[in-house]
Amino acid sequence: MTTKAKTVKLDPAEPDHAFSRCREIVESGGVIAYPTDTFYGLGADPRNHRAVKKLFEIKGRTEDQPILLLIADAEDVREWASSVPPRARELMERYWPGPLTLILSAKPDVLPELTARTGAIGLRVPGSELTRGLLRYLGRALTGTSANRSGKPSPRTAAEAEAAIGDAIDLILDGGDTAGGEPSTVVDVKSGSVKVLRQGAIPLLRIDD
Repeated sequence: MTTKAKTVKLDPAEPDHAFSRCREIVESGGVIAYPTDTFYGLGADPRNHRAVKKLFEIKGRTEDQPILLLIADAEDVREWASSVPPRARELMERYWPGPLTLILSAKPDVLPELTARTGAIGLRVPGSELTRGLLRYLGRALTGTSANRSGKPSPRTAAEAEAAIGDAIDLILDGGDTAGGEPSTVVDVKSGSVKVLRQGAIPLLRIDD
């Protein structure tokens, strides 16, 4: 019999109980589903090789597909990126928190699985206060790929996340419905210029103006 992941309901007035359960799982190398400003994401400790490997297995994702990270504050970029060009700083100031993923040159100690061995890492400060609160409570970044099997629809609710991958993960943080809609816009700014890799919630014209 397949075991489903435990679901913990978040009480916005007292989030620490639910957040502490998430921390237990993440610190032990497990994988959680949690709400972001777009869809439910799959969260694992990006410094833990085994946890990241497990995430790839859950997703059915190939090694040539990178995994973006969600961070609590723009200052956390320095933990992951070896350099932050001025144009990247402009976009951070303009669109973070929000649905903009920036591709930057990764520090040498970033797990190569996260970068698809390209030396580049995707980073985003999510627009959801709940998500940023969780990240601050954990004191670390989380992987931010959607809580689904590769190629399947991204879940907007905890119930959809449970139906999609509840038999493969350790915990689901039910923070209510997410906004859905377009995924984050992905922009490569490693070189200092802007290259849009995926059109998403932030229109290209706004990025370029």
